[in-house]
Amino acid sequence: MDYALLRKRMVDEQIVARGLNDPRILEVMRRIPRHLFVEPGLAHQSYGDSPLPIGEGQTISQPYIVAYMLSSLGLGRTDKVLEIGMGSGYLTVLLSGLVEKVYAIERLRSLAIPARQLLDRMECNNVLVKIFDGSYGWPDAAPFDAIVVSAVASEEPPASLLEQLVVGGRLVIPLITVKGQHLYRITRHGDNDFQSERLLGCSFVKLVGRNGGRG
Repeated sequence: MDYALLRKRMVDEQIVARGLNDPRILEVMRRIPRHLFVEPGLAHQSYGDSPLPIGEGQTISQPYIVAYMLSSLGLGRTDKVLEIGMGSGYLTVLLSGLVEKVYAIERLRSLAIPARQLLDRMECNNVLVKIFDGSYGWPDAAPFDAIVVSAVASEEPPASLLEQLVVGGRLVIPLITVKGQHLYRITRHGDNDFQSERLLGCSFVKLVGRNGGRG
């Protein structure tokens, strides 16, 4: 299969056509081989407009949602980013090409180990991976310019994640609302000053962890 052509079509038809046009995000999504991050039997579907299973009841998000989350983070080249729920590592490698340092957490060893191996093959030398409960964040490495969570929390994000943002930092996370799941961006403006924006409807697997939501 001509995966390069499929990637170009994916970006043009699923992302640019829906109004996302950050050139850095488009470039990295055209370059990174998404088919390597799905189960081998699903490689032919990897550039389609849908999420796909990656094992252990987890999924890789549809390309548009990935691009939307990256765009919502407002990333700069010198940013330090925390990713919760790295899964097979697709979002991780995209982040690696956009920022200075990525700290990625995955609670499932069976996903984290092969993802780390794939990142090494792709020479993602600015990524640290930790097998851990992502609801606690990564306190030893905090604060972060941005945090992205690829699993739905409860009605409120874990307080530990909010505390690990720099002032001006952004958290992009799916939350449960009375109308279903929605993606939110929460920006920290001060020690206890957080602005929350509801972005769009979404569907993610549950964030499994011992740490609760804010409040």
